[in-house]
Amino acid sequence: MTIDQESVKGNDPEKAVISAALTGALTTRDQCEAIPYTPQEIAEDAAAARENGAAVAHIHARTDNGSPTFDEEIYQAVHDEVRDRTDILVNFSTGALHEPVESRIEYVEGVQPDIAALNMGSMNYAKYSESREDFVFDMVFENPFNEIRDLLQAMNESGVKPELECFDTGHVGNIRPFLKSGDLEPPLNFSLIMGVLGGIPP
Repeated sequence: MTIDQESVKGNDPEKAVISAALTGALTTRDQCEAIPYTPQEIAEDAAAARENGAAVAHIHARTDNGSPTFDEEIYQAVHDEVRDRTDILVNFSTGALHEPVESRIEYVEGVQPDIAALNMGSMNYAKYSESREDFVFDMVFENPFNEIRDLLQAMNESGVKPELECFDTGHVGNIRPFLKSGDLEPPLNFSLIMGVLGGIPP
């Protein structure tokens, strides 16, 4: 099965969609003092991003101490705080380590963001320090097809647009069975993440 070019072509090649990734997945204030943690801080940054031309805010929810979380109440609070301040499109992460797919589905169905990131394949995921000559972190980011399908179907049923997160060329090809099954329908929304060790180089 080939991918129809019409299914991925934008309406206007001269336009770009700016997506502001406000929190990062694992970044802490020890690494960057500006990282927002609380729903209010995230919402303020989302509003500022919108004022500066961003159309989308990509968000990984945090606890007040900065730990990653998939707590539905926190995601709901983030969503509500953002909506109180701006009309930016809200894009929530669904990627996680050791987090059951059921809990990620639960918050997507409950909060119903405009967009949810859908990681399209498994990979080694690491950060290497040249100065230390060692890995800062080193993990396997698991996204089996059955979990991709379950998340995608939950997004479809909840009216949430999937953003197809592709860290490598094989992840782009992984859309084929979902196009064939009808779980994915054009127009498709891709996010091509380059430069992560374990994925495609920049």
